[in-house]
Amino acid sequence: MPDTTIPDLLDRCAAGAGEHEVVFPDGRLTYAEIAAGAKRFAGALWARGVRPGDHVGLLTPGRLASVTAWLGAAWLGAVTVPLNPRLKAAELAYLIENADLRLLLADAALGPVLADALPGLATAAPGRLALRVAPVLRAVVALDEGPTPAGWLSPATCQPRPADTAAVAAARAEVRASDPALILYTSGTTARPHGCVHDNASLVTEGEAVAERLGLGPRDRFWTALPMFHCGGFDVALAALAAGCAMVHTGTFEPGAALRQLSEERCTVGFPAFETIWLQVVDHADFPAADLSALRLVLNVGAPERLRAMQARVEPAIQMSSLGSTESLGFCCVGSPDDPAEVRAKTSGKVLRHMEVRVVDPDSRVPVPAGTRGELQYRGVSRMAYYHRDPELTAERIDADGWFSTGDLVVADAEGRLSFVSRLKDMLKVGGENVSAAEVEGCLGEHPACGVVQVVGTPDARLGEVPVAYVQLRLGATATERELIGYCLGRIATFKVPRYVRFVTDWPMSGTKVQKFRLRDRIAAELRDAGITEAPRLSSRSTPTAAP
Repeated sequence: MPDTTIPDLLDRCAAGAGEHEVVFPDGRLTYAEIAAGAKRFAGALWARGVRPGDHVGLLTPGRLASVTAWLGAAWLGAVTVPLNPRLKAAELAYLIENADLRLLLADAALGPVLADALPGLATAAPGRLALRVAPVLRAVVALDEGPTPAGWLSPATCQPRPADTAAVAAARAEVRASDPALILYTSGTTARPHGCVHDNASLVTEGEAVAERLGLGPRDRFWTALPMFHCGGFDVALAALAAGCAMVHTGTFEPGAALRQLSEERCTVGFPAFETIWLQVVDHADFPAADLSALRLVLNVGAPERLRAMQARVEPAIQMSSLGSTESLGFCCVGSPDDPAEVRAKTSGKVLRHMEVRVVDPDSRVPVPAGTRGELQYRGVSRMAYYHRDPELTAERIDADGWFSTGDLVVADAEGRLSFVSRLKDMLKVGGENVSAAEVEGCLGEHPACGVVQVVGTPDARLGEVPVAYVQLRLGATATERELIGYCLGRIATFKVPRYVRFVTDWPMSGTKVQKFRLRDRIAAELRDAGITEAPRLSSRSTPTAAP
């Protein structure tokens, strides 16, 4: 295992690339300033009772302080737990309790939702919380200046003393690569979120491997819209630290502002990742006139059809894809700029140097030959250590040899590049036939009117289950349900064609992912209330009867 820690990485970057910067909409700091701020922040945390191994929550919509706070916690050996500020009170209450937070750092604007999540917070004496919902939590500290919500501590009350500074220096000297540094919660799209525990070695080596694969150098400016509670946000921060290049972050995502930032900051590498983010940027009215001439690489995931279309929008920049999960700290496989365009559209590239992958039969766990679909397993330095407070799930997902079972259905080519097929749980069973939701999404994604497409299954009296497509149309585009169903007929097997199409303008989200279970519940309730138990019958030689 590598022996470099996050404090080591920060020291190295501050010394070698101290003039390069981290940019958020609310400000910018050089790496030298970030390092100095992180050390001060570590002292402030120590003054509030945080010690090595303690869990520190971070709840912010995405500001520069999120980087300083995370690095400050890592400096003294504490574990950062980023939380999604879009969560509702009950969801936050679950995570705060499950994560065993000692201290919570939050934006004051989130006071109302935290008051609902933590009953009694508003009336508690600052610094002396005794909350039934989160009994380990000792204080909530405001990250920003201004009015401090009742029961919180203001930043001014967290100033380090000389003795704290000395204690932090001693603690920093004891931080080891094997020490936990970060708990990232899964998106919760199918079940309760699970806390993935990553150590210092996981973070440092991931950053170095990503920087290597992307060819990042000091002149690069690595941009992302992925939030700092998501593994993708940390991947960009870590790779930028490893390469000594600038990191540019949108903060709270807004497509027009993101486009301006890409242009004005002369970003060279973009990581939007999800079409729910990137399509809003490339479809923006200002996109044709935007100067993105500095952009050399864009990292996206999606069906080949959609990736080809998005590549055409960003040329001459090269678009690549990737594959990973929260359990692998994001990137596990990444494409190469040297691959031909069609290879980059069809595959997610090869495994990074610090990880191992294999494709196995989902039932027997026996490896399958190249070209055969199977479940992706991986192991290596950036595989999570374990699920926090869930030894049973940890044992279920990680075998005795260290292989993590992802639940992703993939296929490897002869050169070892992986292509994502579907989630094993995102496979529909239509009249006994297996249908990949991703394949149907890819087909509809080629229709010129379709923006984001999500396909789910719904119960059917005749076929057991049938596909349903939720579609967000491109700006200014129009289409009908009949038109889109007809478009699929003849392009994919009839049993794969959606029986229902529903148009949406927004999505139920969990961080950066669409919560498909909510879409399934929505269509099931609609059909049930309408008394519909059997979908319209389709024929590849004719258009469907009118859908209800």
